[in-house]
Amino acid sequence: MAVPARKTSKAKKRLRRTHQKVTKPEIAYDETIGDYRRSHRVSLKGYYKGKKVIE
Repeated sequence: MAVPARKTSKAKKRLRRTHQKVTKPEIAYDETIGDYRRSHRVSLKGYYKGKKVIE
């Protein structure tokens, strides 16, 4: 049975099994305010799905 010569460090193990990726934010044009906003988020002017939710 094969046995490794040295112990694998925690940093090396974490590097090997990482699945994290940098993704771009989803941006959609909101026609109610006439501006771009991130999907599933309240806009800077307080609108969500065409309704004013924050004063």
